[in-house]
Amino acid sequence: MESQKSSHMTMHNNKSMDSESNQKSRCSWVNYKNQAYIQYHDTEWGIPQYDDHKLFEMLILESFQAGLSWECVLNKRESFREAFDNFDIEKVSNYSQEKQEELRNNPRIIRNKLKIKAAVSNAKIFMDIQREYGSFSKYIWHFTDGKIIYETDITSSPLSDTISKDLKKRGMKFVGTVIIYSYLQAIGVINSHEKQCFLYKTE
Repeated sequence: MESQKSSHMTMHNNKSMDSESNQKSRCSWVNYKNQAYIQYHDTEWGIPQYDDHKLFEMLILESFQAGLSWECVLNKRESFREAFDNFDIEKVSNYSQEKQEELRNNPRIIRNKLKIKAAVSNAKIFMDIQREYGSFSKYIWHFTDGKIIYETDITSSPLSDTISKDLKKRGMKFVGTVIIYSYLQAIGVINSHEKQCFLYKTE
C-alpha cells in the first residue's frame, strides 16, 4: 500500500513539474509536446560551452541537421551517441569504410552518406585545430575574444561567415554559415533567447 501511495505521489509530482514547466514562456521554436526539446532549450541551448568533447558532438549533430529540423536530430541524439562511440573524436576520425557502411545502414540515425563521410573527415580536422590552438574551445572562442554575442531573429552573421569560411578552408564539410550560426547559438557563443523567453538576456 505504501509503495502504491509513493508511486502515486511521484506521478503526481512529475505531472506538477511538467505543468510548471509548460507554464514558462520560452522561445517560439520550442515544441511543448516534446519534453526532450524543452529540456534541451532550458538546460543546454545558449549556455557557453568550453569542453571539446561537447563541442565536437554538437558540431557533428549540427552538420547532420543540414536540410532538416533540429528537433529531428535531437530525437535521435542518443542513437547518434551510441552509433558514433559517444562522439569519441579519435575513434570517429579513424572510422573505416566498413564502419561508415554500418552507419549508413543504421535506421536509428540520419543515414546520409555524405554527412557520415564528412563526420569522419571533420573529426580529423577538428583534431588538427586542437593541436594548433591547444583546444578547439580556444579556437572557436578566439573569434569573439571570449565574449558572448547577444542577438536574435537572424540565421547568419559576419561572425558565422568568418568561421564558416575558415573551417571550409581547412577542409570541413557541412559547415555553411547558417549551420555554423546555429552551432554558435547551441554552444553559447551567441545567445539568442527571444524577448518573451524566461532565459532572455542582453548581457
